[in-house]
Amino acid sequence: MIERIKKDWFSNIRGDILAGIVVALALIPEAIAFSIIAGVDPMVGLYASFCIAVIISFIGGRPGMISAATGAMALLMVPLVKEHGVQYLLAATILTGVIQLLFGVFKIGKLMKFIPRAVMIGFVNALAILIFMAQVPHFVGISTLTYIFVGVTLLIVYVLPRFFKAIPAPLIAIVVLTAAAIWGNLDLGTVGELGIITQSLPSFFIPDIPFNIETLQIIFPYSISLAIVGLVESLLTASIVDDMTGTNSNKNKEARGQGIANVITGFFGGMAGCAMIGQSVINVKSGGRGRLSTLVAGVFLMFLILVLGGVVVQIPMPVLAGIMIMVAVGTFDWSSFSYLRKAPKSDALVMLVTVIVVVATDNLALGVIVGVILSAIFFASKISKVSVKQLSTEKNVRFDVSGQLFFASVEGFIESFDFEIADSDISIDFSNAHIWDDSGVGAVDKVVIRYRENHNRVKIKGLNTSSEKLVNKLAVYQDPNAQLKSH
Repeated sequence: MIERIKKDWFSNIRGDILAGIVVALALIPEAIAFSIIAGVDPMVGLYASFCIAVIISFIGGRPGMISAATGAMALLMVPLVKEHGVQYLLAATILTGVIQLLFGVFKIGKLMKFIPRAVMIGFVNALAILIFMAQVPHFVGISTLTYIFVGVTLLIVYVLPRFFKAIPAPLIAIVVLTAAAIWGNLDLGTVGELGIITQSLPSFFIPDIPFNIETLQIIFPYSISLAIVGLVESLLTASIVDDMTGTNSNKNKEARGQGIANVITGFFGGMAGCAMIGQSVINVKSGGRGRLSTLVAGVFLMFLILVLGGVVVQIPMPVLAGIMIMVAVGTFDWSSFSYLRKAPKSDALVMLVTVIVVVATDNLALGVIVGVILSAIFFASKISKVSVKQLSTEKNVRFDVSGQLFFASVEGFIESFDFEIADSDISIDFSNAHIWDDSGVGAVDKVVIRYRENHNRVKIKGLNTSSEKLVNKLAVYQDPNAQLKSH
């Protein structure tokens, strides 16, 4: 236990602290922007980012991962805020947390194994594209000076680490270029233009709503959507951070942690949030590895708001846009171009569809769900080919069945038999086949009964243990009067 605490909290103190500071600086404009998307006061997003980051640092299942207010969650909140107001949003946030906590208790993390690699690659690439697109309004078509600051930022974050690694390059870029902008009184867009920052701590309160069934009917559809989107994004981000750091995470613990964090956040005036892949990548690339980096990000965010609020609002947006462009470039899986050429066409299509759906809808969970469903369809079509070979003598006919017999393959299975055969001994050998479901058993029933109607004597053999158990439980052909029934 003590060794685990040392590893999670104190094995990388310097790297975690510096990385957390970089993340906190980059969190502010995003939290404000996501608040504006959701239609709420900027402080709702900032309080959410502070609360979630601090709480998840203690109870999350993935050390070094950053959780806060996110764009994917903000998009889902828009109709609720517009129709019912921020108090209902806070109530929905609390219910979202309760649902996520239950998902964690019931080990929803196990479902991660059902997300194919093609969907994961598509998810990462789509997120990189969204991160880049979100920066475009902050530097395209504004001024030459804006382009210069974006360029200098990229130069610092890419070139400086080759010569100096003691302090994260993004932090140096923010401090130096902000100082230059303030000292030179340069005409650049700033963080303060996104919204007003109130220099005050969040306080506990219960959402001012009627506690009745009608309220539950209003917030539940939003809460279940937020819970699912939040967990999909969090668990996928955890897997990506696992790969980046070469370590493992506890997905079910992460789901429970996200739930608890959102419950508490709702009582402190914050909106629902989840893991942020962009900020998590910034954290890892800046040297953050442990829980301390996430805690520092949350605490330093509030320090910036309370103590340095006047300076923070003067941070030039082109600098932060440059850092996020670096994140987008680093997040994108550039090997996916060769993947498109080398991978099976179905996998390549799944990856492309995942990217297109996410970019078109700004909904990460929807893209993942569509990708998983498409992968399942392709998989079902691949294994739904059943081979039936006929071997005949004068009065003895044997059919050798090979393949997987289930709902998608029963039609081809039935069509493979010659039902003109009459008054013969027929054996159907399943030694190289497996029967998976009721549809498969029903198909066997149909074949046996149709042969019996032509006065054939039919024998089923070669069933493996699980197929035989299923057939014995569901088949009707074993009944001598089965030809009078329909399955």
